[in-house]
Amino acid sequence: MKINLARRCPPSARFGIAINTKGRNENAYVVVHCRTRIARLLAVLVILAFSCKFRAQQLTVLKDMSATGETAPHAPPIPPAGPLADPKSLKQVGVPVEATRAAVPGDNPQTSAKIALGEKLFFDGRLSLDGTVACSTCHDPARAFTDGRPVSIGIKGRAGQRNSPTVLNALYNKAQFWDGRAKTLEEQASLPIVNPSEMGQPSLDAAVAKIAAVAEYEKAFRSIFGRPPNRADLVRAIASYERTQFSFDSPFDHFMAGDKNAISDSAKRGWELFNTKARCNKCHALAEKKRDPTYFTDNDFHNIGIGIIRHNVVTLACKAEAEINSANTFDVDRAAIQSDMSVLGRFLITKKEADIASFKTPDLRNVLVTAPYFHDGSQATLWDVMDHYNKGDGIKNPWLDEDMQPLALSESEIDDVVAFLATLTSAQYQTQGSKELSRQRELSRTNRPQRDTSRAFGPKPVQPRPSRDCAVTQPEKKPQ
Repeated sequence: MKINLARRCPPSARFGIAINTKGRNENAYVVVHCRTRIARLLAVLVILAFSCKFRAQQLTVLKDMSATGETAPHAPPIPPAGPLADPKSLKQVGVPVEATRAAVPGDNPQTSAKIALGEKLFFDGRLSLDGTVACSTCHDPARAFTDGRPVSIGIKGRAGQRNSPTVLNALYNKAQFWDGRAKTLEEQASLPIVNPSEMGQPSLDAAVAKIAAVAEYEKAFRSIFGRPPNRADLVRAIASYERTQFSFDSPFDHFMAGDKNAISDSAKRGWELFNTKARCNKCHALAEKKRDPTYFTDNDFHNIGIGIIRHNVVTLACKAEAEINSANTFDVDRAAIQSDMSVLGRFLITKKEADIASFKTPDLRNVLVTAPYFHDGSQATLWDVMDHYNKGDGIKNPWLDEDMQPLALSESEIDDVVAFLATLTSAQYQTQGSKELSRQRELSRTNRPQRDTSRAFGPKPVQPRPSRDCAVTQPEKKPQ
């Protein structure tokens, strides 16, 4: 669409306004060159009309792209390996050495050559269909092995439904992904390769064929495994590298090791609140009655009220029950990444009503540098996260976790919990963490969309009773 009003007034009375906006399949351009009142009014009306029409076209385009899983013509650049990608040392303060060693499975022992091969594969776009996406696209070491986006972006710019969890300390997880659909890192490594919205390969064999065509890889696989590249060894190598990414050595670890000056007084108060009034330990500890300074997760799944109101979960649960074979991990993976059924979380795997919209409790280490937050990346700052919990969010949510309730935390108490969470940042991310804390604090001063003081200091709302009937009731036949 082109509009040019320059001919409507003499050159001495002209001023310029130009709008050049590109849509998915068309260009749009508006030029207005008038100073007179009438012309200026006309210009404003034209621009408003144009803006409304273009926005409507843009929304239609976005809707169409969402339906196809495509949001941009290209994937983001593949992050390179660097010092932050190096295997980590067992000498970090706070590392659970025995648990780290025990996390290595007997059928995939660690060797330096296998780890090096896994690291090379982790950063290699050739594992994807078009060569544009690697594991590191969603798990960038510079971002604490996340991508800084609300949801991950795959080949051809296709957006998924889930926020990319960090690879750091994933070796300790009892299950992988937000819904626990993979039990091991080996299984986890295989699924993104064949998901159409991630790396897009039609099969693992197709990915192996691309790798096997590279002489360097062919030689490395034969040297390490004694055989040509194959599916099992491909994911074994990637998982071996991922098991070297354990991250501790934070100020909090030094505090727990005896350095009482390692964290601020505010953070110390936050640690107390974490285990008492703020009720964070209900989920972020291995045992509720024993403080957990190591893992910060219960390895369980909870409905905490994120995103459930935006979706008709009853209808989606009935659809999943009918269409998704929970025994087929690839079916579950596609539903989780490519459809609105993603909001069902753990239910996709168990089909248990109590698991509707339940997601895995994440480890909190390096949480400061892994924004945005929650499984859908819906919260921008740790203050937003705290506001969400403070009001006990989950109105109209029959499956809300029983431990969700208003916390009545004051502003200073919220600041203290955030200060504590910041101390879980590992040494290699301290500079980045300091900048991120300042960014989030500044944003929180002007934008707190989740804050609701009346609910935070009010009683726990009565939740509706669960009700789900997938049976289709046939209308009664009228008597003849």
